[in-house]
Amino acid sequence: MTILPFDDRDGFIWYDGELISWRDAKLHILSHGLHYGSSVFEGERAYNGRIFKMREHHERLIRSGELLGFTNPYSVSEIDQACKDVMEANNIVDGYFRPVAWRGSEMMAVSAQQSKIHMAIAAWDWPSYFSPEARLEGIRLDFAKWRRPDPATAPVNSKAAGLYMIATLSKHAAEENGYNDALMLDYRGQIAEATGANVFLIQGGKIHTPTPDCFLDGITRRTVIALAKGKGYEVIERAIMPEELAQTQEVFLTGTAVEVTPVREIGEYKFIPGKITKDLLLAYDELVRKSI
Repeated sequence: MTILPFDDRDGFIWYDGELISWRDAKLHILSHGLHYGSSVFEGERAYNGRIFKMREHHERLIRSGELLGFTNPYSVSEIDQACKDVMEANNIVDGYFRPVAWRGSEMMAVSAQQSKIHMAIAAWDWPSYFSPEARLEGIRLDFAKWRRPDPATAPVNSKAAGLYMIATLSKHAAEENGYNDALMLDYRGQIAEATGANVFLIQGGKIHTPTPDCFLDGITRRTVIALAKGKGYEVIERAIMPEELAQTQEVFLTGTAVEVTPVREIGEYKFIPGKITKDLLLAYDELVRKSI
């Protein structure tokens, strides 16, 4: 399979306040963010020329940096405008946006208070490839070996690059075993999330989802909870143990990239995407395509 590398494309990237050629968007090999994980990012999607929940994403980006001990040099409004500039420069209608902020190369040690904070925004076309009917077939998850950490050991409320290392390891292992993704437990052995998406379970007509106390309370997660409550579904946030999958009828994931994606299998447990999952999948699709 031929893969178009992300460092060799046409287009423009917003880098430290200006639009530059895609291929010129580079950083030094001794950047602190590369060596010590002092980097935060967002993933956003544009539908019909509008970025969904753009301001919420950029507010979280700034909070994530603060949790890592640095101040983003750009305001939320400036980042909003930068994303619009990137969209226009690259003629994107339906696409994916990746804002990222990181410590630079002024200091190369664990301690790096004087390092400059850089920021960039890249975006590329990402249309919806699958119809709702095709997505309702569902994906397969394996159980991850790695667990989401105790909040006392990591800044779990930050969308920090370093927190995704175990997600990459878990997803690679799942794919090697023929699965699409992995379900991660937390440090207590409770269900947490997939490698890059939140998880919901349907039990007896009610929607259950893990309390996000050691992983991100996703923007898509909150959006789908609001949609579910608006449709009259009961949503229960609580601790969920993996053995409860045996009494679960439907499972779906939520996230910017996956949107609302049904799950048909987790390890030895099987599910059939049903009415509630389809209802919320269609409701989310409708919402993002008419949002401002």
